[in-house]
Amino acid sequence: MLNPRTHSSEHPDSYYAATRRYNRTYPSLQATVEAEVCVIGGGFSGVNTALELAERGFKVVLLEAFRIGWGASGRNGGQLIRGLGHGAEQFHNELGSTGVQAINQMGLEAVDLVKQRIGRYAIQCDLKMGYCDLAHKPRHMAEFEREKSWLDSVGYAHETRIIGPDQLHTVVGSDNYIGGLIDMGSGHVHPLNLTLGEAEAAATLGVQIFEQSKVIDITYGDQNTLHTATGQVKADRLVICGNAYVAGLNSRLESQVLPAGSYLIATEPLTDAQWQQVLPQDMAVCDQRVALDYYRLSADRRLLFGGLCNYSGRDPASIVATLKPHMDKVFPYLKGVKIDFQWGGMIGIGANRMPQIGRLRPNVYYAQAYAGHGINATHLAAHVIAEHIAEESERITIFEKINHLRFPGGRQFRAPLLAAGMLYHRAKDLF
Repeated sequence: MLNPRTHSSEHPDSYYAATRRYNRTYPSLQATVEAEVCVIGGGFSGVNTALELAERGFKVVLLEAFRIGWGASGRNGGQLIRGLGHGAEQFHNELGSTGVQAINQMGLEAVDLVKQRIGRYAIQCDLKMGYCDLAHKPRHMAEFEREKSWLDSVGYAHETRIIGPDQLHTVVGSDNYIGGLIDMGSGHVHPLNLTLGEAEAAATLGVQIFEQSKVIDITYGDQNTLHTATGQVKADRLVICGNAYVAGLNSRLESQVLPAGSYLIATEPLTDAQWQQVLPQDMAVCDQRVALDYYRLSADRRLLFGGLCNYSGRDPASIVATLKPHMDKVFPYLKGVKIDFQWGGMIGIGANRMPQIGRLRPNVYYAQAYAGHGINATHLAAHVIAEHIAEESERITIFEKINHLRFPGGRQFRAPLLAAGMLYHRAKDLF
């Protein structure tokens, strides 16, 4: 059961909702409408699929159960980081060297897609380039060396630099780390404003967007019929982008993705002296643990600090009480700073930590399970799906070769199963 405190039918009381720049709302579906393509889900995947198809001249309807950007797309940490998943090399047997290389290249392409979208439609979402992976252990630094070597070998167009303990405080004002990998081709954004701005762009191009229009049944066929409580959409093609909230839409997709809670807090605006000590270059950062901390500054110089991934389906009684000790450990000199916002939501995780992009039927597409790489991976998924519908490429077939395990049993069994797996990986972090 989702907690109504963070899962009401409106946007949660987050920093993002309090600073939204786009206030357009959309009607609920009250009739039967027809389209060439119907998209389910008003997050990054759904909105960008609709937008890309509208750019190509398709007649598109988008259905959102609550509000545009209501799910993870409007709640996440705002980290725009290159890459799609957690190691394409694990799929070498299925994809071969060419397929692995294609996945890795698309991971670099994905960030550029977001930047191009922001520029083309002048979306006001506080885009800031600059990101740093942070190391707790020497093995993390060794991984950074390998990553930088690979980026250099493929001609990565942006500055990357490894820093040691002597340079660390030029990036982050904490003694918790031993070094990092700077990437000026990644960065951070205001995710809700990005989603809302993209939705406005899609609507301007003719996409019919319906909010508060939850799909309660799907009739598949040569023409698919989507049923809501008060209307229907008949469409030649269907794209399902429910991600962590796909339960009830399709049993196969539901069995392949597990909702996991992730949470954030936002401080009061920091003083100039404080923020220049905390993140002097205004970069987004992540550490390398399974139960990672991730944080960045907002445009008005608040510290947005996230983490606490859990698999119980229940929110903590107090997000602040649970998450702030993590922040205090990283930045003990901020213990007295007031927390103005606390919020959370569900991200979608698959067993192999690679986005799931493909088709259920020749005319039914899906995209889900971004496992924390959502901003860029969603845009790439939308691009690949739109390309295929428009008969521009077959890149979707690369993703379709990847085997995605199904979590056995129902939701009550899947959550403890994944939690046990995460505990194993956390133990590896420790030892």
